Amino acid sequence: MSWTTSADLRAQVQRLWDRGDLLRAVASDAVSWPLRLSLKTPGAADLSDRFEAVRDWVRALADTPHVRIEWRDWNHRVQGMQRLPAAVWVDSAHDALAVIGMAREARRFDALWQQTAAAQPALLSWLSRRPRQALDLADRWQRLLAVVAWLQAHPRPGVYMRQVDAPGVDSKFIETHRGVLGELLDLALPPATIDSGATGITQFARRFGFLDKPVRIRFRLLDPALPGLPGCTGLPDITLDAGSFADLALPVERVFITENETNFLAFPPLAGAIVVFGAGYGWEALARAAWLHPCRLHYWGDIDTHGFAILDQLRGHFPQVASFLMDRDTLLAHRLHWGEEPEPARQDLLRLTTQEEAVYDELRFDRLQSRLRLEQERVGFGWLNERLRGFP
Repeated sequence: MSWTTSADLRAQVQRLWDRGDLLRAVASDAVSWPLRLSLKTPGAADLSDRFEAVRDWVRALADTPHVRIEWRDWNHRVQGMQRLPAAVWVDSAHDALAVIGMAREARRFDALWQQTAAAQPALLSWLSRRPRQALDLADRWQRLLAVVAWLQAHPRPGVYMRQVDAPGVDSKFIETHRGVLGELLDLALPPATIDSGATGITQFARRFGFLDKPVRIRFRLLDPALPGLPGCTGLPDITLDAGSFADLALPVERVFITENETNFLAFPPLAGAIVVFGAGYGWEALARAAWLHPCRLHYWGDIDTHGFAILDQLRGHFPQVASFLMDRDTLLAHRLHWGEEPEPARQDLLRLTTQEEAVYDELRFDRLQSRLRLEQERVGFGWLNERLRGFP
């Protein structure tokens, strides 16, 4: 039986809720009332062959609360005059909310709307676009509005988020809600106070003028003859903020960049060289160090599609960088250590050399093995030393 049931009617109203239309209707004319629901009814053959089932269906539909049924009289050739549902209507938002038991939630949204209209009317458009999300944030909405008001009073404040002195707000709250706060602040703040070039939650601080955690660069001196820092002797493991690293101007010839911490720590001594741990910061931080640009740079990443994608990105800042142990010979020599890359990249990479592109194509087109990956830490240490001995 495919006739519309009471559950089907509720499901139609539920879809309006899921899309946010019913919440929008609390504060606007997002839905035109009365609303006609879809109704599939029995036909003439059903009245002849399944009369009892039809009568049960009519009774159940008539008992559906908070809807209005429009009836029609049908003079059936066998069953005689019958009164059947012709249409089902929901007359108001109040009735629609009662159908699915969401009246209380709608009242909470209306309270949010009134609160926002009084405090931050520019944000009403966001509430209208994202009513379900707003309802999910109801217990935090007052604090979100407090952050917006604080930044209106202190545009581009030049302080850490920890220093925002708004009621009930701490740095963790702002960090956790950067996504929604970014959308709200874009609506509430003058465009001149927003850095439009900083996008995404990772650049929230820069976009709205907060101080951000300093980017730190970790490196090891591979040559004991290189000038060290005060208190650092031998081949130390050093971490500096990006600005201090840029000011070093170390007299090095080679710089190795590796993404694996064990490789970073175990990298062998080498005259006139340092090794940089490539995790935890973007290439922009390295690019600030002008003294790096004349150096011979070597990038050692995983032999997988993302390893070559990272190399391609790095060349956007250092065109001279060479790949290290990311060649076909290294890949084939370590067949016993091959693994699987979870989500390979497939896009074209325009900064690879001819040899690198050939290996990348073998990986992205699964020519050797599906989703092939050789992680950098699985390359033999003897293989590493042999390659280093080949450097002049």
